[in-house]
Amino acid sequence: MELMEKAREFEGRSMSNMSTSDRVEASREAKDLVLSLNEIYKQNKDPEIMEMMKIITAKKQKIEKRLKGRPEV
Repeated sequence: MELMEKAREFEGRSMSNMSTSDRVEASREAKDLVLSLNEIYKQNKDPEIMEMMKIITAKKQKIEKRLKGRPEV
């Protein structure tokens, strides 16, 4: 499954020392991966696919938190 290989590569990728544009690109890539994996998951209900979606979603949330920055008081 080519999509699972892309997901594993994304999971293993280092997110340190990224520019803002790299973070935006990574966030979009994560969204595309999760949506694609979800379509496959709907058909065969493989728990491995669900775990991969959870990991990618968590990583995406960390990236987006960094993009938004700290709230100003």
